[in-house]
Amino acid sequence: MTALQDRTPPARIRPGRPPAVRRAARALLALAAAAALTLAGAGAAARASAPAAPAPSYVENGYQDPVTALPPVTRPDTPHCTVTVMRHDFANSYGQPYTGTVTPPAQCAGPWSKVVLTWSGSVQGRQYDRLAGVWIGGAEVLRTSTPEPDDDGITWHVDKDVTAFTPLLRTPQPLVADLGNLVNSTYTGVYHMTLTLTYYTADRRHPAPALADRVVPLSGNSTTAAGWYDLAPGQSATASVVLPRNLVTARLEVYARGGGCDEQWFDSVPSDLAAQAPDYLCGGGSYREVQVAVDGRPAGLAQPYPVVYSGGIVPTLWRPIPAVDQFLTLPYDLDLTPFAGLLVDGKPHTVTLTPYGAADTWTVDGTLFLTTDHHAARTSGALTADTVGTSPAVSTTEQPAGDGSTAVHTATTRDWVTQGYVDTSRGRITTRVAQRTAYTNDDTVSDGGRHQVVRQRDTGATTVTTSTARDEGAVRTARHAWSYPVDVDLSVPVYTDGDNYQLSGSVRQQRVLTDSVRAGRSGAWRPVAVTDDTVTATGVLARQAGTVVSSDGTGSEHWLGTTDTGGCWDRTLTAAHGWLTADVTRPCRLPSDPGPGSNGGSLTR
Repeated sequence: MTALQDRTPPARIRPGRPPAVRRAARALLALAAAAALTLAGAGAAARASAPAAPAPSYVENGYQDPVTALPPVTRPDTPHCTVTVMRHDFANSYGQPYTGTVTPPAQCAGPWSKVVLTWSGSVQGRQYDRLAGVWIGGAEVLRTSTPEPDDDGITWHVDKDVTAFTPLLRTPQPLVADLGNLVNSTYTGVYHMTLTLTYYTADRRHPAPALADRVVPLSGNSTTAAGWYDLAPGQSATASVVLPRNLVTARLEVYARGGGCDEQWFDSVPSDLAAQAPDYLCGGGSYREVQVAVDGRPAGLAQPYPVVYSGGIVPTLWRPIPAVDQFLTLPYDLDLTPFAGLLVDGKPHTVTLTPYGAADTWTVDGTLFLTTDHHAARTSGALTADTVGTSPAVSTTEQPAGDGSTAVHTATTRDWVTQGYVDTSRGRITTRVAQRTAYTNDDTVSDGGRHQVVRQRDTGATTVTTSTARDEGAVRTARHAWSYPVDVDLSVPVYTDGDNYQLSGSVRQQRVLTDSVRAGRSGAWRPVAVTDDTVTATGVLARQAGTVVSSDGTGSEHWLGTTDTGGCWDRTLTAAHGWLTADVTRPCRLPSDPGPGSNGGSLTR
């Protein structure tokens, strides 16, 4: 495999590049945000040139370890082995990832019913939020970002089920863990990280699950370095692969996160409007999608979730409850099986990832999960339909108002199909992938760019229909639906410099995911997995003449959905001043699926 796209450092880590003020914790306000949690005095006299200070307010004095409402990864009650594959301190670590080897433990040689990765760490002092990733055998198995610490220090951990990577885990594989960090007299936080893998052996009650036969990374040089591609606007990442000649199905797992001004791409405005207030606004518009091509032919796309880093918007929003997707970044799945018949000739083929609409750096990566015909050395087939377009019809209007504000409305819809067949030892298998999406973003910009109110709605569903000719036309359909609503109200009423400013904001973000299946062409939909994760938060942060005079936040998270074993999980967290005030877990009932006209199932307590 060869990676054809040059890799460049993301804009958000380039020394000396001043970000917009609204990216507060990215640079200018990162130091202030950390100090806000430990400075209690607010009586310093203002410099003559400084703006009038707000009335002294609450100043947080540290915050507790981060906590989320997500259900824990379940652990089978079988013999198991935990292997520590990394203990490492990430200090001045840009371009210096940890490298090692992952070897399956002899005492738990497999087969395994589950393999769980645990990423845990501690940090104290002052530090940015940092992007991190883990690769095993060249495949990205975890993407995450870090919390911003206080002087007393915090600890946190992320668990992830990585059983799907079992084809790689059966043999010794190179390990790469990347967490680019910078430590100096100002940014003092060193990330002390530990990575473990726990292998749970299979038994009659906990059998090994059905998995892909092969896992093929699309990462670039990820056996010795971070494998993701850092793409500037207009760039793509392309990997060349040779696939099995008896290929039956192909699933692509994609990671994508924006950097710099595209960290919060959902509150970017048209470039002409951004040019009127470049200190406060980012340009390029608000619509983004990640396009996938096979041998240069459009093959599918993913709608990225509007994730926020732990220092994003107003840093006090996310203490101690992080934003959705902040610590456990979910990849996006694309079914490329309609193209399988074109990929079985034993020749190199390319897969290309393109962040459409990008106005700043995007960090992308991908992994293929392949099944093969166990009773035939060769399969064959063809692509019979492909209506995926590479230029979505995005409509954007700007409406100035008499009060000096501007209302921006952005909208688009997508509706596409791919279809193909593969001739196998079981006969001809036909796969049809259909996707519909609807996107709107309404952004009111006022006070010379100092105030933004954003309301974004992004919904859609992908339906995969598989039919097998030998089984008398047996049809099975799977549907994945999503809804990503986010509301943001951000105000920067005062900004002079890093020692004199005021920030306030409120955010409501939600992620609703529903996976359903049905047998036949008109059978009832049966939900198999549902997630409804909602985080709301408010935060303020202000400094006067270098002294923190206001630093406070409130937050809540409600997670309602199915666990990884099919049970129901309902947990609510509430926090104020950096500390939990309530943690409630309730009994709940599994959902009923409302059908293809809806983007989500419903769960009830």
